[in-house]
Amino acid sequence: MLLTKKSAGGQTAARSPFVHSLQRGLAGAIPTMDRRAFLRRSGLGVGVGIAASQLSLVKKAQAADQRVPAIGDGKIEVRRTVCTHCSVGCAIDAVVENGVWVRQEPVFDSPINLGAHCAKGASVREHGHGEYRLRYPMKLVGGKYERISWDTAYNEIAARLQELRKASGPESVFWIGSSKHSNEQSYLMRKFVSLWGSNNCDHQARICHSTTVAGVANTWGYGAMTNSYNDMQNSKCALYIGSNAAEAHPVSMLHMLHSKEGGCKMIVADPRFTRTAAKADEYCRIRSGSDIPFLFGILYHVFKNGWEDKKYINDRVYGMDKVKADVMAKWTPDKVQEACGVPEAQVAKVAEMMAKNRPSTIVWCMGQTQHTIGNAMVRASCILQLALGNIGVSGGGANIFRGHDNVQGATDVGPNPDSLPGYYGIVEGSWRHFAKVWGVDYDWIKGRFSAPGMMTKPGMTVSRWIDGVLEKNELIDQDPNLRGVFYWGHAPNSQTRGLEMKKAMDKLDLLVVVDPYPSATAAMAAMPGDPKDANPNRAVYLLPAATQFETSGSCTASNRSIQWREKVIDPLWESRSDHMIMYELADKLGFGKELVKNFKMQKIKGRDEPIPEDILREINKSVWTIGYTGQSPERLKAHMKNMAAFDVKTLKAKDGVKDKATGYDLTGDYFGLPWPCFGNPELKHPGSPNLYDTSKHVMDGGGNFRANFGVEKDGVNLLAEDGSASKGADIQTGYPEFDHVLLKKLGWWDELTDTEKAAAEGKNWKTDPSGGIIRVTMKNHGCHVFGNAKARAVVWNFPDPIPQHREALYSTRPDLVAKYPTHDDKKAFWRLPTLYKTIQQKNVADKVHEKFPLILTSGRLTEYEGGGDETRSNPWLAELQQEAFVEINPQAAAQRNIRNGDRVWLRTPTGAQLNVQALVTERVGPDTCWMPFHFAGRWQGNDMLPYYPNGAAPVVRGEAVNTATTYGYDSVTMMQETKTTICQVERA
Repeated sequence: MLLTKKSAGGQTAARSPFVHSLQRGLAGAIPTMDRRAFLRRSGLGVGVGIAASQLSLVKKAQAADQRVPAIGDGKIEVRRTVCTHCSVGCAIDAVVENGVWVRQEPVFDSPINLGAHCAKGASVREHGHGEYRLRYPMKLVGGKYERISWDTAYNEIAARLQELRKASGPESVFWIGSSKHSNEQSYLMRKFVSLWGSNNCDHQARICHSTTVAGVANTWGYGAMTNSYNDMQNSKCALYIGSNAAEAHPVSMLHMLHSKEGGCKMIVADPRFTRTAAKADEYCRIRSGSDIPFLFGILYHVFKNGWEDKKYINDRVYGMDKVKADVMAKWTPDKVQEACGVPEAQVAKVAEMMAKNRPSTIVWCMGQTQHTIGNAMVRASCILQLALGNIGVSGGGANIFRGHDNVQGATDVGPNPDSLPGYYGIVEGSWRHFAKVWGVDYDWIKGRFSAPGMMTKPGMTVSRWIDGVLEKNELIDQDPNLRGVFYWGHAPNSQTRGLEMKKAMDKLDLLVVVDPYPSATAAMAAMPGDPKDANPNRAVYLLPAATQFETSGSCTASNRSIQWREKVIDPLWESRSDHMIMYELADKLGFGKELVKNFKMQKIKGRDEPIPEDILREINKSVWTIGYTGQSPERLKAHMKNMAAFDVKTLKAKDGVKDKATGYDLTGDYFGLPWPCFGNPELKHPGSPNLYDTSKHVMDGGGNFRANFGVEKDGVNLLAEDGSASKGADIQTGYPEFDHVLLKKLGWWDELTDTEKAAAEGKNWKTDPSGGIIRVTMKNHGCHVFGNAKARAVVWNFPDPIPQHREALYSTRPDLVAKYPTHDDKKAFWRLPTLYKTIQQKNVADKVHEKFPLILTSGRLTEYEGGGDETRSNPWLAELQQEAFVEINPQAAAQRNIRNGDRVWLRTPTGAQLNVQALVTERVGPDTCWMPFHFAGRWQGNDMLPYYPNGAAPVVRGEAVNTATTYGYDSVTMMQETKTTICQVERA
């Protein structure tokens, strides 16, 4: 919805930021078009089908326009890529003429998007050929960005890094990777930081789904979406909680709407009546942060009516009896309504809908994850699905929609502070495994760290790097405070506590931004702050990264399917691919040879770059844990070329389909070989469409719950009961994970070749470099290498083994704080102290809720994505939403004399104040305000345009909600609390 009304002539009645930007000449590339020119350029003259694919109104590059140089031999080529926005994984055919990307076509054969695009996907060409990109390296000099050469940038940055390393050790630098990186770049980033000698690295997943990964993995084994968007067509009921898929993942709704046509019931639980809620059969308005009372309220009625799947629980679940006792005692209907606001009749109705329309599925997103108890909320969703027997069945599952296009892959193989690629821990055995894969001496890597203990200590998190700079040194569990930060494809406005972030940026010695667009980091760094925080020796650099359209590589959609992107165009201007920058910087730092030892190099514009296919092959040789080993580049490319072969519900390829170029037989494969795809590519495991599905043989993508938590707890057997193994398994009872000892005890050892025996001796399935243990166990005997155990309804190693509701640190309900207090404070947690009760109790004592009586929460818009700098720099998207705004209920607005469209000040307890437009709407309740989180470029009422690099400011700029959000972090993962804080709104 536009907040600026249009006149009959199509111009905004008031001068919007979009129009203002055009008047400043920032959109000079947009030609004036009459109706005939519009029809011709949009393709309407040659058919509606083509026109639908050209929503970005692309103009051909002209010879005089040096910004898009004409290269190539004049051929027209079609190159298949994948949208770089959300995690659905929509395929795009890019039409390239004379080296210039001239238009795009939707891929109607794609089983994921079926030819559909949202507004963002329809305009991705502008992301590649965008006018407002960072074009060449720059350095901040006297408050302004000046152009420098790549050699100068590398030399100065490397010199600074070496100075910091010598003075304060490798832990003094924090490396923020990107969920926009390909799998290959993400993996290389973690390898780069490891060879630098640190675990101080992280990326966006920390602040979107780290609580999901931890909660889900600790329930049944793997921390990922269990089923797929497509499989939701088989659901009979779907509960969306904390997910506004219609705006955040628009194309995913195609599958849900198909399911509704078949009779699927749809429930939405959200503090806000969203566009997703508009499609629901039942909408429940819950108080923000009260997911556990709501979910356990549903579970109360399930248990009360005997609707739970008793056999499934007996055979495949540990601890449900304890959960039942807790739920029946604590979450009676009156307590549920008090805590979450949903009346008993509606909760009971939802419980009946889910129980009597099975298989039923649950969808959740950041509305559930971004809380101080996000891990517990996630596990409450898991427990409900286990009680109903919905995990491991088609149409059921936990459909956890990820955010960025490759946030799943970056989480799987990228720069996590507590694990090496594939969730291998940072214990010695994992380091030795990767040292062998990398061909680098383990002791040499160990010597790169400041002390042996640092090699096995989890690093800081991206959500807390601010405190790594600002916290008292004696309270930090590492020798130095942070002195340098790399923002490598990450937006600062996606993080909370913006005022303190600005303070931390000013105190740094080194800040480097690597991005196709400079992001709000550049403007924040250049904007004057408090003189007391200014570091006179600080150096700030901007390095222009290529987009994913200017290189090739793989990305992993939310459903775990992996797709290969073809390179569309050569890097524009002076941009370089992220993996080229990693190699060249590593070379300057002295470990370039070690970084690329196993890779062939290719020349791009005369410079060496590691070949992405070779990086993927190294992933294939190392990441056995989660099955990134079967997806060779050749198999992935064959899938991309033969999308029509795959069924749109099951994702399974039709029999007898072969790739024409290679002769590769796709029969039995699932699209994108969704991980785990076990064994070597030669084993031809088809991928796993639905995790933990015992109705299929393991070599047809079937499975069971992972034996990852031992075999016994308090005298109770944790292995699954008889008859619960996957189809055709030689062992039909529960069993532990496989290693060389178990293989020998079972008499299967001699089924290995002599070469495999030599490699597998002393190893388990995760560290056997030959893949022999996997081959024998799965192909010969139909057993799952990770064992067959029960899922855990009780997670004894978490702060709350059974999920408990705890009020947010900033709450408008002191009465509920008294009943459901937060955790005790923690010391040296992820290397930093973390406050809980201290803040919550002070807020109650100071009656902060009286000064800030409205709950503030945030979410997504269809038009923009993430921190928004890319999408707000796209003129076609910028026109769709020109203002940052806050939604406020008519009752709350009337009390404050606020009318729709008024400028207002939104204030929070941090001292921040945001100047935005008011959108008066009943979409939010009287106690709640809502803001989109995609805006930046204005700072407490002031335009930051003067602080961006020349020509690289986004078209639309607005206040970032996270400038104002408050302190609060999950008790397991350091997920930030963005969905439940408090504010006051006043007319400006």
